[in-house]
Amino acid sequence: MKLTVNSLPWRFTLTLIVTVVPAWAQGYRVLKTYPIGGDGGWDYLTLDNSSRRLYISRSTHVLVLDADSGKQVGEISDTPGVHGIALAPEFDRGFTSNGREGTVSIFEMKTFKTITKVKVGDNPDAILYDPATKHVFTFNGRSKDATAVDAANGTVVGKVELGGKPEFGVSDGKGELFVNLEDKNELLALDANKLAVKSRWPLAPCDGPTGLALDGQHRRLFSGCDKLMAIVDADSGKMVSKLPICDGVDATAYDDEENLAFASCHDGKLTVVREESPDKFSVVENATTQPGARTMTLDPKTHNVFTVTAKFKPSGQGAGGRGALVPNTFVMIEVGR
Repeated sequence: MKLTVNSLPWRFTLTLIVTVVPAWAQGYRVLKTYPIGGDGGWDYLTLDNSSRRLYISRSTHVLVLDADSGKQVGEISDTPGVHGIALAPEFDRGFTSNGREGTVSIFEMKTFKTITKVKVGDNPDAILYDPATKHVFTFNGRSKDATAVDAANGTVVGKVELGGKPEFGVSDGKGELFVNLEDKNELLALDANKLAVKSRWPLAPCDGPTGLALDGQHRRLFSGCDKLMAIVDADSGKMVSKLPICDGVDATAYDDEENLAFASCHDGKLTVVREESPDKFSVVENATTQPGARTMTLDPKTHNVFTVTAKFKPSGQGAGGRGALVPNTFVMIEVGR
């Protein structure tokens, strides 16, 4: 910007340099912390952007919060060992994967009331809705398969043998699904219509893949592994890039508008990865959240990330030598710029 000022008997020119900083470079930080409390563990979060309802799994039930205020607006009860929540708004139906029971709870999205339960595989973990087939898929850790449920009538339509322990899965919305196999260090492509494995891709040196996200436009998959993110071509299975990330990842996400991928980790960090082109990626930063904040969901409206965690007692006081949870310290954290 150049400014010229004329005033007798003098004249001068003032030049201002204006630097525009891109949004992705402005840094992520904790914007808000919402106290929720209650006991028990947690797993996946799911956001219904149209209603601004945020679903959080809490061991035996699912909390439903207003995503803008953080206030609780409902609850889905009787979900033993719940892991994930899938939504099919066109049928006003939601679905939870109840790991300890081996079932899926089907509930009304308007009232949060459970309609019925459906028996699926052993220890259903991740769950997703595929709009192309109108089916809900559970990825069952103990039976190492995936179960397809008709979203409209709640009937089981079939299953897919996976040959390994599935973790998170994603749909491309066109009838193709992808899922990480944690114990095999593999990424599978599934035909959602034929209920069959299409491709099986090795992820080495990616170890213990958990979280999975998709850039649908450029057909790039983001697998969160042990201190590493593997970025894979969704058509060929070729590994395009691998980048260092935070420690203890459980979830990944991709922001289509910002061209950013995220990995949330147990060490209290959120790794932000920028997609500069379909074949070039770089770590932007490792933002600080809170220890234990390993799962998350992306808000496409605000481009912020929601994650949850609690405080822990010193190591050795909990199951398996881990630090036990401090009662009533559970919080939701909103991270943004």
